[in-house]
Amino acid sequence: MPGEMARAAAYFPAVGLLLGLALWLVSHLLSLAQIDPIPSNMILVALLIILTGGLHLDGLSDTSDAIFSGKGKTDMLIIMRDPHVGVIGVLAIVSILMLKVAFLSSILPNIKGIALVLMCVLARWSMSFSVFAFSYARDDGKAKPFMDGTNKSIFFVSTLIALAIAFIISRAAGPAIFGITAAFTYLVNSLIKKKLGGITGDTIGAVNELVETAVLSGVVILQRIIL
Repeated sequence: MPGEMARAAAYFPAVGLLLGLALWLVSHLLSLAQIDPIPSNMILVALLIILTGGLHLDGLSDTSDAIFSGKGKTDMLIIMRDPHVGVIGVLAIVSILMLKVAFLSSILPNIKGIALVLMCVLARWSMSFSVFAFSYARDDGKAKPFMDGTNKSIFFVSTLIALAIAFIISRAAGPAIFGITAAFTYLVNSLIKKKLGGITGDTIGAVNELVETAVLSGVVILQRIIL
């Protein structure tokens, strides 16, 4: 059972591709309808929330409430299982959504679709990377089957899919942004591990949200150079 669930992680980037293509299509339709950039980008960000059920934003909220609580590891893990949302969690959600809209609004129209696909693909790959490279902070939990069943082959397939998609849709920029994503993912998870002693399902969701934003910021920086 854990092995079967873990094997699904190999195809996280493929799921990201489907999400990215859906956003690309909607972005194109909004452009044809001549919707202004900011409302258009707000619709795209809202659509991504709907398609993913807000699952990763929930993880970001819980992780933020815990990490910035100023409490010890045990208390932070308890906070992350509390169904209530704290002020820090709300601020984290609002901030990440505002940043996504802002970065999308700064991306050149002709590569916006590429940015949406890269964002979704690499953020899902970052979850595979997190599961493979870091230990679980709890004795049990919803993400534990993924952690227990993961292996090098699963991570290799996930990485191969993500790199192939990134290269096909953006050539030289793809591997460059992939490298930035890998470094950023490792850094964020390392900071989380320092606080919690490992990662959890919530922190994996938080990493996804942070990487989506980081990829968009990377596109903004690189778009006039190599995209």
